[in-house]
Amino acid sequence: MDLSDIRTVRAVLARHGFHFSHSLGQNFIIDPDVCPKMAELSGASETTGVLEIGPGVGVLTRELAARAAKVVSVELDRSLEPVLKETLGDCGNARFVWGDAMKIDLAELIRTEFPGMEVAVCANLPYYITSPVVMRVLEEKLPISSLTVMVQKEAAERLCAEPGTRAAGAVSISVRYYSDPEILFGVPRSCFYPQPKVDSAVIRLAVRKTPPVSVQDEKRFFEMVRAAFCQRRKTAVNSVAAGLSIPKERAAALFAAAGVSPELRAERLTMAQLAALSDAADSVGTAKGDHSCE
Repeated sequence: MDLSDIRTVRAVLARHGFHFSHSLGQNFIIDPDVCPKMAELSGASETTGVLEIGPGVGVLTRELAARAAKVVSVELDRSLEPVLKETLGDCGNARFVWGDAMKIDLAELIRTEFPGMEVAVCANLPYYITSPVVMRVLEEKLPISSLTVMVQKEAAERLCAEPGTRAAGAVSISVRYYSDPEILFGVPRSCFYPQPKVDSAVIRLAVRKTPPVSVQDEKRFFEMVRAAFCQRRKTAVNSVAAGLSIPKERAAALFAAAGVSPELRAERLTMAQLAALSDAADSVGTAKGDHSCE
């Protein structure tokens, strides 16, 4: 079965009465070159396990199963079950778990399904859950070696942006704290069915064993990162004051204690400077609360 042939895909979906869900961001890959390349670059091998999120009709799943010892795919849309039974019925090392990837206990799933194995995550992620899924996997420090995911091109550029550059944001800092990210290759919108309105890119996040900077308190560090990017058009000192709900004078004292210029904008702050600001917070007495700026 050629799952890169749009006529084949349409026929399979029609046989099982499947209808695309706009709310689930379903766009299936139909380009014959994308999934083999993605699976190869994911590092899947006969000794590794792969956790996939959102298998679609199984194009990427089949390529992963051909390379990995075992593939476990998490899928929310139960109406894809008969489709996947037909398209992947001959893949004995592929298993499906039905549920929400944002709610399933992924750590327990990995322990149960891949005992003693190196595990990688590989997925064509729906655009609407890209950052939540990536950050959940990283923040929970799951026992994985890497994430190789296809995301919207704009999201790829943001997730992989270098700290200290204009493209960097709070999520860029968080991703780089936990991993070493890189954009592998672009994927034009014509590679999908139905065709989305934007292009995509495949990125790989190699999970770090230790962060690139040392901080006294990780929670406080990420509070500082969110605060610094809270109001991007302002200087970082003004943004931190707003994000942490503290007077500007106290924020200025924080920057002085950390040895960071108050004239810098957030995107110009390096990881080391953000770490210094975080570590200096106790000496200045910044308030802590529920800061939601991104």
